[in-house]
Amino acid sequence: MLPEKTFEGRTGIITGGATGIGFGIARELVRLGARVVIASRKEENLKQAVEELGERASYFVFDVRDAEAAEQLAAKVESNSGRIDFLVNNAAGNFVVPAEQLSVNGWNAVIGIVLNGTFYCTSAIGRRMIAKGGGSILNIIANYAWTGAPGVVHSASAKAGVLAMTRTLAVEWARHNIRVNAMAPGPVHTEGASKRLFPDEKIEEGIRRTIPLRRFASLEEVANAAAYLLSDYASYVTGESFVIDGGQWLGGADYWNRAMRE
Repeated sequence: MLPEKTFEGRTGIITGGATGIGFGIARELVRLGARVVIASRKEENLKQAVEELGERASYFVFDVRDAEAAEQLAAKVESNSGRIDFLVNNAAGNFVVPAEQLSVNGWNAVIGIVLNGTFYCTSAIGRRMIAKGGGSILNIIANYAWTGAPGVVHSASAKAGVLAMTRTLAVEWARHNIRVNAMAPGPVHTEGASKRLFPDEKIEEGIRRTIPLRRFASLEEVANAAAYLLSDYASYVTGESFVIDGGQWLGGADYWNRAMRE
């Protein structure tokens, strides 16, 4: 969608970048000329992803729930590249469970990854962006951040917090030439999400019926939207939550219930 050299000379970090949406975004940014550092917990996945992405990609093994590790990631990338131009907070944790059955450990795990992890990475990298004169941050959320949805109280609460963080920092850091946006993809077929959220054909078809366009998004569509929001072509866009879900959110909070029934 964007010219080939849109990100030439720029370096950025993508958390959860070895698989799924994060990998799709990394692949598109590398194609557009960026140097990308993908970061997550599983080195095996990271190595395989870097092999596919090529010489402009590297990896860092860490857990987003560890603030010190986020600081180490930011310091290493800045030391190697001189600056950090963009950050994609994509690392996430989610599973479908009735709220009354959700354990404290389950709640803390998702809040720790999605909300705390996003802040730890944003804080460590944002301070360096301020020092170097700017940058662009993109937070991957979900449409239920504002509608809510049965079965995902932990994830919805965390994503809503990330949305509030996005808007707050967009205002607070605008004077530092830092843009902060969010993107809410609808259902996308990725190995991890498919197993956890729509594990059989009946559930998948029920979810599809909640989408006015009657299909799931492709990774390419999501990656194109992310690349635009991170690029200079979106230089006047900040504090925005870009929804790419085929109109699903217009059905309201009950779409998961309807998906299960249908």
